[in-house]
Amino acid sequence: MAKNEHEHNVEETIQEIISAMSSKGWRITDQRKSLATLFAESSGYLSPKDVYEYMRQQYPGVSFDTVYRNLRLLSDMGVLEQIYLNDGLKFRARCRTHHHHHLICLQCEKTVPFEFCPMKALPECPSDFEIVNHRFEVFGYCKDCAPNHPH
Repeated sequence: MAKNEHEHNVEETIQEIISAMSSKGWRITDQRKSLATLFAESSGYLSPKDVYEYMRQQYPGVSFDTVYRNLRLLSDMGVLEQIYLNDGLKFRARCRTHHHHHLICLQCEKTVPFEFCPMKALPECPSDFEIVNHRFEVFGYCKDCAPNHPH
């Protein structure tokens, strides 16, 4: 896994994910705790296949469908961020420390936080539209990958 570009407390992140599951009435099983731990400890994006391979090591009976369904539900809850990268849909634990956005390397998928938020520069939104969330992601190549990538 990539070195941690985002400083977050692993235990707090695990608790936040588990609390979100509880609030939706989910039973907190060992499998779900393992899922929360995987995302809390990972600094990059994980594909459903990555998550399935990890879960299968501890729980050989787990199905890919179950893993995928849980990822989508956690994403719908706002606990996981999802993104489409070159090889499909990927997930990561949502950053909760403060509001920021990400630069994402298309090669190694490292994410680098940056503080600028375009919402502040947006003209007035229609008054009858209630914004509940937004995302702003910038794709490119990090300093390690850029020299090896033809421009």
